[in-house]
Amino acid sequence: MMTGVDLPETIPVFPLPGALLLPRARLPLHIFEPRYLALIEDVMKTPHRLMGMIQPYESAAGDTRLHAIGCAGRLTAFSETEDGRYMITLSGISRFRVRHEVEGFMPYRRCEVSWDGFDRDRGAVESDPGLQRESFLALLAKFFEEHGLSTDWESLEEAEDELLINSLSMLCPFESEERQALLEAPTLVERRETLTTLIEFALRGGSGEEVMQ
Repeated sequence: MMTGVDLPETIPVFPLPGALLLPRARLPLHIFEPRYLALIEDVMKTPHRLMGMIQPYESAAGDTRLHAIGCAGRLTAFSETEDGRYMITLSGISRFRVRHEVEGFMPYRRCEVSWDGFDRDRGAVESDPGLQRESFLALLAKFFEEHGLSTDWESLEEAEDELLINSLSMLCPFESEERQALLEAPTLVERRETLTTLIEFALRGGSGEEVMQ
């Protein structure tokens, strides 16, 4: 388990729309762009092997900016294909807040970050005592049917609260801003409440933009 003291002040970031990483969860990624191949190679040379996943967005001026909060993952699995692409897995360590971007000559973006306020991410697995699993899974079943999705329902029924809620937050087909809201939820309970709201709104035919306003 990494403490705040172990975490670096500057990390490389991968701004990937729609990709959500949460603490203690795992995210598989397929890396093929040259700048991100370079990022992975540089990350593997560090003792902590950390990189940040963060949602980009387009500003009113038309430039690509980064949301204030992302999640750092540790590179825990790596393989290379014959044509030079990388298949990796990130294990979520902690959310962070961007202080500012670091200027330099790297082909990828780097940020100076703060880990303050996210001690919970590096602590014990969270539980959700208010989770009514039967009704929650019934709602989820309607959502999956509506979107033509399938899953291992037996595994979902047996999964611990955190694994269930975080896995669904990462896997459900939400828009980037909706995923950002799930990431920024301070606690597991609040993430489940946000997840439920998004599912209910989607079933009513609403748009995520209205939910987040």
